[in-house]
Amino acid sequence: MNIQPKHTEPLILSGRDVTAVLGPTNTGKTHLAIERMVAHESGIIGLPLRLLAREVYARVCEKVGAHKVALITGEEKIQPPGARYSVCTVEAMPRETDAAFVAIDEVQLAGDLERGHIFTDRILHLRGRQETLLLGAATMHGILQRLLRGVSVVTRPRLSHLAYAGSKKLTRLPRRTAIVAFSADEVYAIAELIRRQQGGAAVVLGALSPRTRNAQVALFQSGDVDYLIATDAIGMGLNLDLDHVAFAQNRKFDGFQYRNLTAAELGQIAGRAGRHLRDGTFGVTGQVDPLDEELIKKIEGHDFDPVKVLQWRTAHFDFASLDALKRSIETNAPVEGLTRALPAVDAQALEHLSRDEDIRALTTNAKRVALLWEACALPDYRRIAPAQHADLIASIYTDLARHGHVDENYMAEQVRRADTTEGDIDTLSHRIAQIRTWTFVSNRPGWLADQAHWQEKTREIEDRLSDALHERLTKRFVDRRTSVLMRRLRENTMPEAEISPTGTVLVEGHHVGELQGFR
Repeated sequence: MNIQPKHTEPLILSGRDVTAVLGPTNTGKTHLAIERMVAHESGIIGLPLRLLAREVYARVCEKVGAHKVALITGEEKIQPPGARYSVCTVEAMPRETDAAFVAIDEVQLAGDLERGHIFTDRILHLRGRQETLLLGAATMHGILQRLLRGVSVVTRPRLSHLAYAGSKKLTRLPRRTAIVAFSADEVYAIAELIRRQQGGAAVVLGALSPRTRNAQVALFQSGDVDYLIATDAIGMGLNLDLDHVAFAQNRKFDGFQYRNLTAAELGQIAGRAGRHLRDGTFGVTGQVDPLDEELIKKIEGHDFDPVKVLQWRTAHFDFASLDALKRSIETNAPVEGLTRALPAVDAQALEHLSRDEDIRALTTNAKRVALLWEACALPDYRRIAPAQHADLIASIYTDLARHGHVDENYMAEQVRRADTTEGDIDTLSHRIAQIRTWTFVSNRPGWLADQAHWQEKTREIEDRLSDALHERLTKRFVDRRTSVLMRRLRENTMPEAEISPTGTVLVEGHHVGELQGFR
């Protein structure tokens, strides 16, 4: 980490050799970026989610071989010696690179109140030596042209048609439907109803680990279930065999307030229906009122209000003292089109810790200030109170400042608490959030004396918890017997039935009852 702020770097890099590829979902933007990257001798691509980074990593490995590809996220690092291509989450992208090619996906997230400043920083400052691609929604057209002089903009049309199908009851929705809600409780309630009526559903929430989410998606993709109940986590990436998207809610908590989804947000999710040349439909269900004509027209035509400002935070931190760092974070945006972001989780933690006398006593020089700021980057996977999250950061920082690494006895105790697969869905979800915290710690350079051991240990526990959570979700929301029978009826094939010598009746290997009275 640089201790002194850099003032020689331009506030915004040129848009020369930068191409913005803009369009709605299902336009092949990510596929284009992968093809362009592997055509260069080296490259970096940044994705908005760890799940997507893993998906793209697998695709790039297929093309060029795993020995040439690195995967870098906050919680995971696979870095073969001499890897030429790096697949990262946007947060994990370097601020400078010598790579020939750079791509940043879903650049419209630069307008997001929580994470937008990170996307904005990469858009403004990260360039490939030969080519830079910015991928995202057409709503970014104007703002990118204003901020990046010389940027080339290419628009791509959607490959299939998207149409509004009106309102339907939950129990009358067609097969291959994603039902969208914005709270775990609502997702689970709908999944219970679909299980009783249709034999089962897969669930996708942002809080699930990539391994659990992939296993749930596989249930849907394989045809074991015909319904997917999801939050807006399906809005990015996840290529699904969907024909219809039904909104069971159209309000969500965005980290600051409850609000209606914008037309662009609805369009991003609705656009998951229909893939490649197959048309898709969207509509509403449950208690959601039918959409008005103007909104329908916007979603069908992918015609949304442009992004007017990007969230911004300085990249020039002053580590001379704690107070100097806080002042530098509050620097106002330098040009029109950028707005200073609201305090992110790291800034909130810093504010809390700067009032702690013990932390102040430890933080006496620029190196310590920089170290504290690095510790504040720990994500709040557990979604706990800011003060609690800051207390965890304080423990980690105190160890780093005093001993040079995190106390491994403390680490072992925290990991041990998460290492059990007993409990219900909520308990396992909470444990996964816990272990993700320590997976992140294990991947920070220099934070642990035996980094490789803890990386392996935390990854193994997360995988085990993820498998257990998938098993619990499937057990609760999929009736295997009904699911098998419904599928056989649709296929118009006779299910295989078997009667054991004791009278047990099995259909397709599933117990359906006992036969009594016949001899």
